[in-house]
Amino acid sequence: MIDEKKVEEGIRLILEGIGEDITRPGLVETPQRIANMYKEIYGGMDQDASVHLEKTFPAINNELVLEKDITFYSTCEHHLLPFYGKAHIAYIPDDKVVGLSKLARTVDVFARRAQIQEQMTAQIAEAIMTSLKPKGVMVILQAEHMCMTMRGIKKPGSQTMTYVCRGEFEHNPELQQMVFNMVK
Repeated sequence: MIDEKKVEEGIRLILEGIGEDITRPGLVETPQRIANMYKEIYGGMDQDASVHLEKTFPAINNELVLEKDITFYSTCEHHLLPFYGKAHIAYIPDDKVVGLSKLARTVDVFARRAQIQEQMTAQIAEAIMTSLKPKGVMVILQAEHMCMTMRGIKKPGSQTMTYVCRGEFEHNPELQQMVFNMVK
């Protein structure tokens, strides 16, 4: 749960630390605005992704489900700068599927936390494996990291790709390649 008063206090200290006048009209309400924003962008901290994966539907003989180009925005835990991109989720159902919007909601739960992309990729895969119990899952995240774009190395447009395979995807390069081809 976000402690708005602590966030506001911290933002005031940061503003003072960088030499700003916190009484300046443009900054007076900034700590409160940021606290409100943090409730939204870090809203996944207190959420359980399995809630979104509970409602399933029977589906017989499905070989593969792919939901691609799920937009997400997250925050790097190392610099507290955004990283954003697309998530692609493929899974092989075992007699049941979940609504497609539920996969996007699952991505949002994990994106709305301070963390690293590698961890987020694995968290999404584990949540799907645990809740849906499919034959396998493959999660691919492709993102641009502002910590590489606006500071440090300053390489805008560079993309970081991570993927995690579970179940039937783990040791089947042909299946993995099929998903990579479908995502292109």
